[in-house]
Amino acid sequence: MNAQSSTVDKGIIIRHCLFFLVMIALTLGNLFTLFRGLNSPQAMDQAQIAREIARGNGFTTKMIRPAAYCQAENAKKSIVALNKFEDTYHSPLNPLLTAAVLKLVGAVDSSKWQMGDKELIFPLDRVIAAISTLFFLMAIGVNYLLVARVFDTKIAAVCAILMLFCESFWNYALSGLPQMLMLMLFSCAIYFVYRAIEAAAEGRVAMTPAIIAGVFFTLLALTHWMTVWIALGYIIFAAITFRPRGIIAAIILLLLLIPASFVMVHNTSVSGNPFGTAYLTLYNGLAGSEDDIMRTVNLQDNLNLNGIFSKIIRVALLQTTDIIPFLAGIIVAPLFFISLLHPFKRKPIANFRWAILLMWFTTTIGLSFFGVTPKGLDPNQLHIVFAPVMTAYGLAFLSILWGRLEFVASTPALRNAHYFVIVTICSLPLLLALPQKIRDGIQNRDKGGLPYWPPYYAPALNLRLRKIVPEHQVTFSDQPWAVAWYADRTSIWLPPDRQGFEKLDNAATDLDCPAAGILITPTSYGMNNMLDIAGKYKDFTSLAIDGQAMIATTTTLTSLYDKDKKMETVAKRYPYRIPLLGYYVIFYSAKPVKTNDKSE
Repeated sequence: MNAQSSTVDKGIIIRHCLFFLVMIALTLGNLFTLFRGLNSPQAMDQAQIAREIARGNGFTTKMIRPAAYCQAENAKKSIVALNKFEDTYHSPLNPLLTAAVLKLVGAVDSSKWQMGDKELIFPLDRVIAAISTLFFLMAIGVNYLLVARVFDTKIAAVCAILMLFCESFWNYALSGLPQMLMLMLFSCAIYFVYRAIEAAAEGRVAMTPAIIAGVFFTLLALTHWMTVWIALGYIIFAAITFRPRGIIAAIILLLLLIPASFVMVHNTSVSGNPFGTAYLTLYNGLAGSEDDIMRTVNLQDNLNLNGIFSKIIRVALLQTTDIIPFLAGIIVAPLFFISLLHPFKRKPIANFRWAILLMWFTTTIGLSFFGVTPKGLDPNQLHIVFAPVMTAYGLAFLSILWGRLEFVASTPALRNAHYFVIVTICSLPLLLALPQKIRDGIQNRDKGGLPYWPPYYAPALNLRLRKIVPEHQVTFSDQPWAVAWYADRTSIWLPPDRQGFEKLDNAATDLDCPAAGILITPTSYGMNNMLDIAGKYKDFTSLAIDGQAMIATTTTLTSLYDKDKKMETVAKRYPYRIPLLGYYVIFYSAKPVKTNDKSE
């Protein structure tokens, strides 16, 4: 071995070691010092379902959507038990994998994972986030192998660094949403898609890698139903590209339909609909809000299709105009679309981009119907799984253009300058926010971290509500996912009208699990303005803002809830106001409860 190769080897080893050290530091820092708990309703919902699976209760949920109950009641033609209520909203794979981990750590017994008196972060939140983070780290490795095979190790390394320092990826990883599992499965799938394209370009049979890719797409569909649109793009590409034409596509379609048929049969038996409650997410795209339909017990009204085409076009355009946020904020990723105009010399590289484009296009069509937004943590955010591979094409295309500049060709030191600029720009959101997060984490290290308050405050639910509500009783709440996860109690999503509320309240009483009370948190009153609150909570508007009225007037006498004529019967049923966190989190109880809260 000569001196030059020895130097190169040492340089590679040092860079790899430095990358892994930074990765470990960011992982441990985000899971401990910087961790603020879960902040996604869907993540908490899937977590509590996973805990029920780990307990041997099957795919049941402690979060009751009124629409889901209405479906089950219509299917069974009778009152349906609220305890061990079967879920037909979520895809099964992520809760099943999470259940295995929760079983392993002993989360079946909630008393072993109860919060300490001074803790602000629920311990199991870290377990859920750690599972998602592990999938994220695995996805970085898979994408490195993929990009190194498609292009070279230099572009693969830059992609890995961009993923590691991407704030959007970390936000989803720490949220507990299944996006990181989806990213890992999608990356594995397209790795074998590329292997199949290579085989086809060389005149070999592409069936084995193409079908392995289909297996990963099937697992992806079992993680999030919307990813069926990604699989549809691959099936179309396989039917056009791989020989014998249509055979591989038919096999992949069969792979998707076999597990889907079992799920659809189960959903039909529970809800009377093969797509269960999940199909109601269509309201999110076509009717404005999924929450509104999920909280109603009257599903007889037809979907509002007024202006349907304009809504579809609006969401479709949104996915193109806001493409950078959708692709995790990596500015070079959208260059993938420009790279489609470049004639790559290697046929597999040229063909692979059309597979990616077709899968992205079918995904965009699906999301145009079901709705998606680049703001916050959208559970329907599927574009993020395309970010790494699109980034690789963007980097390759930019490197070709950069290398053709005369001053770059004449100055070897500038050959990799564009990589440093891109990494710096894309890392800024994470790096600029890091100092403040570190300060907050260190200041609250004795409490386990700084929670996402408002609206979530786990101690109020885990330490107080859990003791107030007997295990066999249920509650109504504006954040039932948090009650189900933190308090480990069955909770019904608060309906917008009194008639729907009374129907569910009476059903709970008839089932010998009467409602213990109603929980109101910043989820309801912490909205933009009174018009939004009144529009969403309708008959329960006075209840939603009751605590804020008392805080504003600094007196317990200025209550709106018990003076509202529409709420007269509800106020008589739940007259006892129990502050769980001052008047910011209030439990309206059916029975008087002793409490040590000084603000009561």
